[in-house]
Amino acid sequence: MSGLAITYAKRSGLTMVIVAMIAMWTYAFFFSPRESINKIGDAQWAALAEAECVTAKKALFALADFRLIGNEADLVERAAIVRTANDILTEMIDAIESRPPDDAKGQAIVPLWIADYRTHLVDREAYASALVSGANPPFAETQVDGLPISEKIATFANDNRMPTCAPPRDLSV
Repeated sequence: MSGLAITYAKRSGLTMVIVAMIAMWTYAFFFSPRESINKIGDAQWAALAEAECVTAKKALFALADFRLIGNEADLVERAAIVRTANDILTEMIDAIESRPPDDAKGQAIVPLWIADYRTHLVDREAYASALVSGANPPFAETQVDGLPISEKIATFANDNRMPTCAPPRDLSV
């Protein structure tokens, strides 16, 4: 094979790679579906869930306690506040769960989101129990695929236009 033929073959191969990359990015930016995997079709359900979450967040805000923990009695008080917040969040999730979405996708994935939220509440209760025992550990939550479960819950909430339904960050360091 001559040097000219090899150069032509290399150019043709390079041209094909460039055209393929342009086609891929054109599809990605202009033609690929933009809908999130978490997005459900029942917008009314999402609006009602958001309304429940707004009510709960207002109640949670009233519990805010910014004092520094100085002794064991403060830990017990903090645990009581966390448990009251957990009760508010449980009521919120129970109310959301009582009215399932109307669409098939929502009926399939909303129970998973609710189960994740309940797991988060178990984590919160474990933290409250640690406080009552006299320990003051950082809040540790269940990990899902290497991320805190609250991130998964928040992503679903944001993808369905219910940002207030993201878990509170009241226990974050």
